[in-house]
Amino acid sequence: MDNFVIEGKHTLTGEIPISGSKNAALPALAATVLTEDTVILERIPEVRDVWTMMRLLKHIGVCIEQSDNAYSFKSELISLPEAPYNLVKTMRASSLVLGPLIARTGRARVSMPGGCAIGARPIDLHMNALEQLGARITQDHGYVEAQAPDGLHGSNIRFERVTVTGTEDIMMAAVLARGETVLENAALEPEVVDLANLLKKMGALIEGEGTPTIKIQGVDRLRSAHHAIIADRIEAGTFLIAGLAVGHGLTVTGVHAAHLEAVTEKMSQAGAEISYPREDAIYVEPKEPLRAVDISTQEYPGFPTDMQAQWMALMTQANGKSQIVENIFENRFMHVSELSRMGAKISLAGNHASVHGKTTLSGAAVMASDLRASAGLLIAALAASGETVIDRVYHIDRGYEDIEKKLAAVGAHIRRV
Repeated sequence: MDNFVIEGKHTLTGEIPISGSKNAALPALAATVLTEDTVILERIPEVRDVWTMMRLLKHIGVCIEQSDNAYSFKSELISLPEAPYNLVKTMRASSLVLGPLIARTGRARVSMPGGCAIGARPIDLHMNALEQLGARITQDHGYVEAQAPDGLHGSNIRFERVTVTGTEDIMMAAVLARGETVLENAALEPEVVDLANLLKKMGALIEGEGTPTIKIQGVDRLRSAHHAIIADRIEAGTFLIAGLAVGHGLTVTGVHAAHLEAVTEKMSQAGAEISYPREDAIYVEPKEPLRAVDISTQEYPGFPTDMQAQWMALMTQANGKSQIVENIFENRFMHVSELSRMGAKISLAGNHASVHGKTTLSGAAVMASDLRASAGLLIAALAASGETVIDRVYHIDRGYEDIEKKLAAVGAHIRRV
């Protein structure tokens, strides 16, 4: 099992290229099963969750080929419309193939999702919406089984709460359903918009993506398409916060600045100089002593829950007391105990965390508990004196491509053991 060994207190400076978005790549990969024709995807990040999804696609009969920086997917015959537990037990996104499989083949059998233990992410919203589209759903022995032998039909669906994967899954199911489907209280995330853009290239009729109401007019079939995945805004935000914590002028490149406004606004309030040297780049430099700034996680365009652990690590180095409210997942403070081992002063009360700064962090042996918690520990390690060893870095490998190489290239003393 790999570890990261980090020697802290080394200044970060230079440029870091941002990879394609894991959270946009996963639904795009699932969408390739909606057509018999070839779909070509560029900028797919080389991370564990993507490898897991590719293994799943091969299992169900998708032919995958790699050429340069692109992958081609051809789903001429879906031989086994199933997502077995042994393939998807480490990944939450397995539910994303439920809608495409039942839309394409009329049946699907998908294991209940695994992944990070950060709280409940129930699949009931997917199942309820698919039933409104005409699917028969049963749940048995840890699997969701769906059947629609006569195909799906359009419906008006209002999600009880905002769900990103639910919006994506049902949008993919609806593109091949008969008639019109209207999704209300839909997720606004850039990854949802990116999926809609891919589907429209494939011939889907979609409007309203990026708003709470998405309308889909079903079509008989989809066709081939060529699409580049958007930049990973969470990876970019992670590096920007690292640059504010221990940097002296750090630039992330290949990004869409508008996707990060909630994060960069808080960084400016905390004392960062934020500028945009070119259209696809964001520069950060600490210009004042770090100030404590409160955050409250929200669905997009609010402050992302996937940046909460990184912000907490930053706030240990800020002057004053900051409040962090986690509104999305009920069990996403597992990194607090590990940060405390490094000297952080953090108190918890329900979904509220109070960070008392500024504290001197010291290197320690810590353990990653989930994907984004590991990124928070990594930022803390960069700011700490001495050596930190982070165990279970397979969590960070699920969502960050070559993170140790990217950080080492801008001055971090980090190695994988």
